[in-house]
Amino acid sequence: MSRAQFHWPTLPCTVAGVSRVLVLVFALLVTRGAHAQDLTPRAYLITPLHGNAITMSYSYFNGALDFNNVVPITDGSGEFSVPSVAYYHSFNFFGRSANFLAALPYGVGNFEGLVLGRQRNGYRSGLLDSVYRVSVNLKGGPAMELPEFMKWKQKTLLGVSLKVVAPTGQYNPDLLINWGTNRWAFKPEFGYSRRFSEKWVLDAYAGAWFFTDNSQFFSVTPPPAVQSLSPIGSFEGHLSRNFTRNPLLWASLDGNFWFGGQASNNNVPVNGTRQTASRIGGTGSFPLTKSQSIKVSFNSGAYVRFGGNYKNLSVGWQYAWFGHPK
Repeated sequence: MSRAQFHWPTLPCTVAGVSRVLVLVFALLVTRGAHAQDLTPRAYLITPLHGNAITMSYSYFNGALDFNNVVPITDGSGEFSVPSVAYYHSFNFFGRSANFLAALPYGVGNFEGLVLGRQRNGYRSGLLDSVYRVSVNLKGGPAMELPEFMKWKQKTLLGVSLKVVAPTGQYNPDLLINWGTNRWAFKPEFGYSRRFSEKWVLDAYAGAWFFTDNSQFFSVTPPPAVQSLSPIGSFEGHLSRNFTRNPLLWASLDGNFWFGGQASNNNVPVNGTRQTASRIGGTGSFPLTKSQSIKVSFNSGAYVRFGGNYKNLSVGWQYAWFGHPK
């Protein structure tokens, strides 16, 4: 996820004021956490030219918040769901394998916590920011039609990608809770994938998130504040195993680590908001037919210095085809 939005300096330290902060922080940690905290095995494996896929997924999150003693909030927690739809397409980029992905998520959540000893609750439902990704292979994956691809054997793959999060989600500067972020986010990334045998694949990625300013960040006293976020560095690794020659049947162990993202409001840094965290989990892919598969994943916080420490269970259905749907 990317950074959450904060505005401690202008919020009064009252039960009402701090309870607003609780809901704000959790909701925005949730919506942006989907960025820096990605766990995506086999993201740089190539596919034949003119490959297409539609994915329908549902993600369930449940967990706590660690405020690192920044505010007097205890037992902060949330339970929320994020269904989404995504489209994937592979193409030829100057002789190299490349692909494009677009995703549109929707969020529904309930949040609660003890604020100065009093129970507070919140609810939101709406569109999250849309996500776009372009990936290009640099080594080991030339652009191939399906017949040539069937004879090809992966060894070492090197690739680069750019992920863009567009501010298309629900956002109102007069509301504390918004699923949208009202800012652009960009993540250039370098990816490595190595197949050691017919069964084992090792993936490793390194990247960084960069953010534009949110010029309409919530403020108790108008006008809205300008909030900026420092970059977030991220590392991700996966070890996966194939169980048959069917490329849709595999399982992986997943882990990541990210750091940074300190918030500043009107150019004033907000102390204690820098994240240093990691997640671990597993993913399994199971074929239904030649064109359909189910992917199931689970991950949880391994170390959280500040932010959301939640468990995530995701289930996705994918339909793939080459050229035109049959």
